[in-house]
Amino acid sequence: MDIQKLRTAWKEEESQAHIHGWDFSHISGRYEEAGRLPWDYREIVQSHRRDDMCLLDIATGGGEFLLSLGHPYKNTAATEGYPPNVALCQKTLSPLGIDLREMADAEKMPFDDAQFDLVIDRHGAYCISELWRVLKPGGLFITQQVGEDNDRELVELLLPGTPKPFPGLNLREQAELFVRAGFEIIKGDEHFQPIRFYDVGALVWFARIIEWEFPGFSVDACFDRLLEAQGILEEQGAIEGRVHRYMLVARRPEDG
Repeated sequence: MDIQKLRTAWKEEESQAHIHGWDFSHISGRYEEAGRLPWDYREIVQSHRRDDMCLLDIATGGGEFLLSLGHPYKNTAATEGYPPNVALCQKTLSPLGIDLREMADAEKMPFDDAQFDLVIDRHGAYCISELWRVLKPGGLFITQQVGEDNDRELVELLLPGTPKPFPGLNLREQAELFVRAGFEIIKGDEHFQPIRFYDVGALVWFARIIEWEFPGFSVDACFDRLLEAQGILEEQGAIEGRVHRYMLVARRPEDG
């Protein structure tokens, strides 16, 4: 193990840790999420979507998933809060006539009351009271979320003792909150599956990109922990953690 060469390589990965949309192609082949989710988010959305619905996609990222739905642009709205993605969506979504709004705070949604028939959200923050407000009676909220225990083994490896960034994000607690707010739960599921890294440099890039899970991470600050990760890799062939996801479909009742 040439420590100086490792440091140089990891610092290079750190310097390249930038992302547009939600594109992880930079570490393609150097990591994998083993297995598949037991549900298909796109299929669930499409099973409830109709062209005449007014649809909102929260935290649309680069808009790739939203565009894949083929929903009429005149009936489509989207929010995004990450400045590079906002700029990207202004070039790709706005010219199509999609109502794009920059939104950094899920508790202040820039839309009218009872505006949407369907609100979808894959991995973006949401506020239950605001969802109730912007949904029409009978409207649906469909979400797939990153759970509170996502990547925890990797976080503990690099930054031991780091608090969970989003405690309470799990199916049981969130379903209870929706029911308490008056929603009906139509469907819910939760799943854990392995995530494996075959290159510590890929893990460095990943940790810098997912900065809310790895707060304060840097090669210099965590170098000893990265060397430990390198030892695990050489001994076991991979560095493994777990992905945590949950899914909910909730309806605002017709008389709500």
